[in-house]
Amino acid sequence: MNGKTIFEACKGKDNIESVQMFIKSICITLKSEDEIQIHIDDDIQAIYQNKKQLEIIFKEDPKLCFDALNDCMNQKEKLSIKSIVNRIMDVLGGSLIPLIPMLITAAMFKTIVSLLGPDMLNVLPVDSDLYTLFTFVGDAGFYFFPVVVGYTAAKTFGVTPVLGMFLGGILMHPSFIDMAAKNIPFSVYGISIVPQNYSGTILPVILSCWVMSYIERFFNKYIPEAIKVVFAPLCTILVMLPLAFIILAPIGNIMGNYLCTTLLKLGNMGGIVSILTIAILGALWEFIIMGGLHWLFISSIFVILAQNGVETIIVPMCGAAAFSVGGMCLGAALREKSGKDRSATFSYMIAQVVGGVTEPGLYGIGVRYKKQFLGMMIGGFVGSLFAGIVHLKAYNFLPVANFLCIFDFAGGSTMNMVNGILSCIIGFVVAAIATYIIGISEK
Repeated sequence: MNGKTIFEACKGKDNIESVQMFIKSICITLKSEDEIQIHIDDDIQAIYQNKKQLEIIFKEDPKLCFDALNDCMNQKEKLSIKSIVNRIMDVLGGSLIPLIPMLITAAMFKTIVSLLGPDMLNVLPVDSDLYTLFTFVGDAGFYFFPVVVGYTAAKTFGVTPVLGMFLGGILMHPSFIDMAAKNIPFSVYGISIVPQNYSGTILPVILSCWVMSYIERFFNKYIPEAIKVVFAPLCTILVMLPLAFIILAPIGNIMGNYLCTTLLKLGNMGGIVSILTIAILGALWEFIIMGGLHWLFISSIFVILAQNGVETIIVPMCGAAAFSVGGMCLGAALREKSGKDRSATFSYMIAQVVGGVTEPGLYGIGVRYKKQFLGMMIGGFVGSLFAGIVHLKAYNFLPVANFLCIFDFAGGSTMNMVNGILSCIIGFVVAAIATYIIGISEK
């Protein structure tokens, strides 16, 4: 189903307040509570509506439908802090969501190496070809970020995708990385720069693709059609070289490193500060996701893992936070009096535990009953608190909210993975008990 059909089914712009995209779904906030008639087809997995909240779960990436829906909306927001933040989140989401299949695959290869390597099952020796092969396959998914993000960011900004990849490749050329490692001076068009290693980064190429969208558009408009195919991309890259190397990439690196450094400092502080930070984030994480702010943290996670190989603040609480949604659904299901509502609530729980989709639970239970969010927060807090107390470490990051997230903790000791599983179980059980005690009220 395309965005135009959904737009018309929702009765147009006059009845649509806002549209948000998540990994596998689109959430539409309506102005009226009228029931929307949208039929499930080959693209749509499920549809949930709770008063003014309409949640459409897709089988594949919903971005094409989301873009079409936004085109129909043709919203012209006034420039404000809110519109700027929303645009930044949309750009991060549009650049990172298409990468999820690659990231999951790379993380799974790293997980296989961790499980079968000498630190755990000791099936694969370190010097074996298979161990080496799986290791660089897993590392490649994170190391070559500038190239693959160059492609997705270019599509987000309307740039020729291969030019985005090309620019990402330029930023991480082996010769340039070698200059950064050896502090060799370098100049671009006679302007001196400090070479930096941009492998594993995200923001430098995203900022560069943003500016390149205007540069390429300019040359495509003014270069004659007969020579455009050669000189438009050539002139675009010629202009982008000084802009990227001198201004945009360093600024992006500083921005990315600022949040990464803050997270690393919190993780390295240890003690009550780190533990409470993890626990509080675990309690609030699903609200951060609903607000779209999670992409700032997720982009930092990828950079930290690419550079340090371990992350100790965000990923350790993600599992408990995700499973607290499933626990909230179980607690609510046990208190539901209607058989139909109970069945729907159980399906929300399964959607999280198995499918990794939390939106049905968040909107079908949390938004509907309000107080059940408290049960979810308690579960997320306690499960994440446990993760902080045992110093849980993440060596991978599978951007999924189901049982597969336990493999984030494979790579260190066996006990680290056991603690990761326990934190998810604790978040689920505590959320279920707290939600059941709180009860259900339609008021």
